[in-house]
Amino acid sequence: MINGIFRFKILLVAIAGLMLFGITAHSATKDFNPIVFTKDSLPNGLVVIYQVDKSAPVVSTIMHYRVGSKDENPNLTGFAHFFEHLMFESTDKIARGELEKLIQSAGGNFNAHTSFDETVYYINLPSDQLPLALWIEAQRLSKLNVDTVGVETQRGVIQEERKQRTENQPYGSMLDKMMQNLFKGGSYSWTPIGSEEHIGTATISQFRAFYENFYQPCNATLVISGDFEIETAKKYIDSYFAVIPTAPLPKRESFKMPPLNGEYTEEIEDVLASLPGLFIGYRAPSLKDSLYYAANLLASILSSGESSRLYRKIVDEEQEAVAVDFQIIPLEKSGIFLIVGIPGPNKSISKVKTLLDKEIEKLTTEGISDEELNKAKSIFEANFVSSKKSASSKAREIASFQSYYNEPSLINSELDKFMDVSKEDILQAAKLYLSTNNRVVLTYKPATKN
Repeated sequence: MINGIFRFKILLVAIAGLMLFGITAHSATKDFNPIVFTKDSLPNGLVVIYQVDKSAPVVSTIMHYRVGSKDENPNLTGFAHFFEHLMFESTDKIARGELEKLIQSAGGNFNAHTSFDETVYYINLPSDQLPLALWIEAQRLSKLNVDTVGVETQRGVIQEERKQRTENQPYGSMLDKMMQNLFKGGSYSWTPIGSEEHIGTATISQFRAFYENFYQPCNATLVISGDFEIETAKKYIDSYFAVIPTAPLPKRESFKMPPLNGEYTEEIEDVLASLPGLFIGYRAPSLKDSLYYAANLLASILSSGESSRLYRKIVDEEQEAVAVDFQIIPLEKSGIFLIVGIPGPNKSISKVKTLLDKEIEKLTTEGISDEELNKAKSIFEANFVSSKKSASSKAREIASFQSYYNEPSLINSELDKFMDVSKEDILQAAKLYLSTNNRVVLTYKPATKN
């Protein structure tokens, strides 16, 4: 199972990005047909959205739960991610190991991810197998077995996952350290995988309490996209989901985000790193901030492709780095600007940092050009169209827009928000979030193996 935010534009293999040239603004959307959907809700609070697409004999379901690591008790972290795994164990009517067999024997596939703000499950099947997907999701929503066998199995799986992700990867502790210090004392100060100690010592009753609190119809959105008939699907929804009792809204931890005052720096010796690594984090606009779309375009201008500012200056002209990147990691309550610099062999990491800081300062004082703005908008326009090619991708977008904005129609209109961004908006975002020493600077240096 993938883990969304951990892999969201952070892996260094993605640093080079995708090159997109010669796209004229608005050209990519001239043939775009708005996505038609029907939104419904059940008396128990489950939101169900139907999106019919007859272009291929497949159907995708997305079950989006509004629970991520930020909703956890600071003394019981990692629970949201733990349930991403446990939901593939067993239910009252699905034996251990059977779920995978059911889906694969029907010609389908499945996956899930957890982030700071959400846990999402997706199933893709031939269109005639939609009842199977709906039955499975209803089982997991209401009849999951939170028992000793499943819990102990997944404790071991997660321990191994932690080793692979943090202990056996170059710069593997970066995200943990970044969040600990960028949001120190706050609800985003731990990553979704959580504390090994917390998961290792948590009791069955604590896991059950988490499941009963957050895995309720009123805390979920179900999206069906693909080749199906709405009226037929509604019959299965009524049969499988409408019978689930109504529950109170989840009790959530109070969200905390203490101010970040000053620069935090740390140098880490890394036996797995072959090259030094520089990681700089700033807070950024949240998903609902008015500057969110400007911030995304800002990141594209700095780092999308070999013609971007950072690549052109630091990799191409100065030849000080083999890779640079500037990403925005979107979060519901506060985003993150993450800057990455990997010096070339025998190059200075301090020089790379100086060059990065100069380019950021230049942007915050001088702004951007019309050409840069148009290129960035063209990239987002191309992505807007390409992200809606499959039933699964459409279902994921619809679920996200419903969960975060209560506005699934943004799947058709979000591009307008990018196109409305001005150069002044981008300059405002840069000055507000980047013209500060309130940041985290992590420097990784190769260490000799013992």
